[in-house]
Amino acid sequence: MNYLDYVQMTTGQKISYKIKSFFTGIPGAIATIFRVIGLFFKSLFVFIGNGFKNYGKRFSDGDAGTKLSYIIMGAGSIMHKQIGKGLVFLAAQIGYIVFMVNFGSIYLSKIYCNNVTIQSRPGKIFNGVVGSEAPIKKMTLLKEEVINQDSIDDSNKILLFFCLTIMVTIAFFAFYIMNTKSAYASEQIIKEGKQPMGTVEELKMFLDDRFHVTLLSVPITLLLIFNVLPIIFTVCLAFTNYDEDHLAPGTLYWWVGFKNFADVFYSNPMKSETFGKVLLWTLVWAVFATFSNYILGIILALMINKKEIKFKGFWRTMFVITAAVPQFVTLLVMRTLLDDKAGFNALFGTQIPFLSDVAWARVMVIVVNIWVGVPYTMLISSGLLMNIPEDLYESARIDGANAVQQFTKITFPYIFFVTTPYLITTFVGNINNFNVIFFLTRGGPNPASYYRAGQTDLLVTWLYELTVETNDFNLAAVIGIFVFVVCASGSLITFNMSKSAKNEEEFS
Repeated sequence: MNYLDYVQMTTGQKISYKIKSFFTGIPGAIATIFRVIGLFFKSLFVFIGNGFKNYGKRFSDGDAGTKLSYIIMGAGSIMHKQIGKGLVFLAAQIGYIVFMVNFGSIYLSKIYCNNVTIQSRPGKIFNGVVGSEAPIKKMTLLKEEVINQDSIDDSNKILLFFCLTIMVTIAFFAFYIMNTKSAYASEQIIKEGKQPMGTVEELKMFLDDRFHVTLLSVPITLLLIFNVLPIIFTVCLAFTNYDEDHLAPGTLYWWVGFKNFADVFYSNPMKSETFGKVLLWTLVWAVFATFSNYILGIILALMINKKEIKFKGFWRTMFVITAAVPQFVTLLVMRTLLDDKAGFNALFGTQIPFLSDVAWARVMVIVVNIWVGVPYTMLISSGLLMNIPEDLYESARIDGANAVQQFTKITFPYIFFVTTPYLITTFVGNINNFNVIFFLTRGGPNPASYYRAGQTDLLVTWLYELTVETNDFNLAAVIGIFVFVVCASGSLITFNMSKSAKNEEEFS
């Protein structure tokens, strides 16, 4: 459709056309994401292939020092008169060997499945006999071949340290490749009749040309330890039977493959039905919570920004106060006010089931979320309204446009263009909006047909209850992975389809 045909449409036709274009564009956006993923893996395989090729080339073309560095890290640098760098590489190799011998190899050896018999232990009673215990055979994860101690290994500790060992090994391998590259590079410099850079000069580079590496090294290390490592650990838990019957450290858990995923999606009727209903409500909640705050926030900003309104700063301040109060305080107060036997019901003598009836409870969480969320959109919209050139409105008024037309043709398109990324992140944030649901309804009401969930529970609050309340860590890990995949892919698809991504300079 060309621009002239689009301009001649009515407002309803334009909305219908945009909705149709959005949904028809989803397959193309998904295809683009898969194409990008395919190109990424293609580039990755090419990079790995070139790495092996260059690795072999450096060994075949290098001198004795370079070849020796393939066995003893730092040997090439030391022989090429880069003593300080060579000693650093050598210390890294020694440190890794010590780490693996005294720590890493222990936990690598315990990550396996093996038939284990729990032998009799002193003080135990089985079949009326003191000092005996029922022999149990299981496919277990992370433990000794035969356990006859009073204490057993902690599956959590072994799995966590196994993941840590893998990450350290990957980092060491990258350092090892860096060692061979450095040895070969210094060799080439010597062949050109030049002197390789000394230790002091290299250190100075990390305060000059490579200062960004110095600054980023600590945050990246912390990111890997406190973000990436827990994510890998959680993903691993999704493939185990870590639940209330297999709680570490008292009980060991083991690998179960994709059983947890099958239970959540189809094989376990109660779990899969609960998952479907909670997912549907999560999406409904996210849509209403996002767009109600967004639209009402824009309307509120327009009302305050009108020239006829006096004391604009006062009105903005009044609404900002609601955002200044800690959210959990507001939600706990609202929970008391909406209680069946207190608050508004006690004040007016009514018996409205604000939080005990599912329909009322779902409406109330959306209404209360408007109260705590509208000020943020109002503030953002107020700033954007001040940046729209007044000449656009004057030209529109000269052409005969009324207030509604000015809003639909100038104000809203500009605000929507600028706030599209904010709208996407708000939608994802509402999918994971823990506070409003937890502090207001605690997920209730709780029907017996739901598996450890309530009718106002979101996936994130259900995940919390599964971990904190009932210790179903394996099921919670599956839900966490699902939420991450849906939010990440949905955000990428939506943002790449928006004008903010396609036409970045349209409103500049």
